[in-house]
Amino acid sequence: MPSKKYHHGDLKNALIKAGVEILAKEGVGGLSLRKVAQRAGVSHSAPYAHFPDKQSLIAAISTEGFNQLYAELEAAISSHSKNPKKQLIDGAKTYVRFAEENTDTFKIMFSGVLEKEKDYPSFVEISSKTFKLVVEVIQACQNAGILPTAPADLMAVSVWGQVHGIVSLALEGQISHTLLEKKNIENIVSFALGEMINS
Repeated sequence: MPSKKYHHGDLKNALIKAGVEILAKEGVGGLSLRKVAQRAGVSHSAPYAHFPDKQSLIAAISTEGFNQLYAELEAAISSHSKNPKKQLIDGAKTYVRFAEENTDTFKIMFSGVLEKEKDYPSFVEISSKTFKLVVEVIQACQNAGILPTAPADLMAVSVWGQVHGIVSLALEGQISHTLLEKKNIENIVSFALGEMINS
């Protein structure tokens, strides 16, 4: 019988951490609440106090990931409130660092394994709030003449898509290691944004 290692409030985070580790190694097919309980060192029934099923655990992992990403982006952006260009570049660098430091969570957040997203209002709220923050930075850049005039939400998807694409390629080992030895992911993202800003 596993010992009670967790104080009140810690179990949920321990289960989320265990879920991330299992998803990273075995994929969604290898995830079960029983395995999560075993990895967290708690009884098989313990996860059900927080997660009725596997999808609710995936939603919690993704929600926590977006909460952290939002907090880090907001801190980076708010420190340059009068400089939209710096907001854009530092926001992109923050996104890169988040992906590098939380690779497993990052991959889960954008994997599409969460079915019926609308069933998880907390996830919908924080993911929408994060995108809205990106749109605000894009609008500020457009107002300053740094980015072309276009619908801000479409421009935000374009900029985010470029940054996310580079990050994903790097995380999946699809960018030449010889290039990454000369230029890290932040440098490559900065270059891509520079091309967008200067075009």
